[in-house]
Amino acid sequence: MWDALVGVMKDAYTAGLGEGTVPRPVIMPLVRGELVGLIWVRPLKVGKDALTGIAELANIAAAAGADEVVLAWETHDVATACELPIVGPVPCLNMVLATRDGHVLHQFPYSEQLLSRSPEGWTSVAPDWRPAPAPQPGGELVPPIQAAVNFSFTPIELDHPDPFGVTVVLMEEDGYRISLTEAFAR
Repeated sequence: MWDALVGVMKDAYTAGLGEGTVPRPVIMPLVRGELVGLIWVRPLKVGKDALTGIAELANIAAAAGADEVVLAWETHDVATACELPIVGPVPCLNMVLATRDGHVLHQFPYSEQLLSRSPEGWTSVAPDWRPAPAPQPGGELVPPIQAAVNFSFTPIELDHPDPFGVTVVLMEEDGYRISLTEAFAR
């Protein structure tokens, strides 16, 4: 499953960068080894809103009762949005695999190969994936990602017969892009 998720993220980055954008942070909760879906962060304002929006990705994992989560984000993008210092390689796709017992940080640095530049100044690039450093058990995570990891395993207490369904609806209303797998789709 891990290799498939890494492949999906690398494909998403290749497509996004080719269109001139970096994909937003995403969480992929798993329940008993089965992928719940991909939940992309809502549009964010720089600063506190970005910190909160990224941490709130955990809501879907908590509501699903996830026993594992994978989060993916780009180093520079999250540091800029959250007004944090840049830690780690740049540019870099980061992925963390987390359980209640801990996490392992995986980093996939890349260089950008210019494909084209629009008259408006937008650039289209392709990632040239560089060798990945060794996985880092317990590796340092930026605060909003660490918060999302922590809250992913904190049960959500909603007085509703379908807390997962309610959480999905509320997050979609807030602008999160949610793509559930067939087993979890409502």
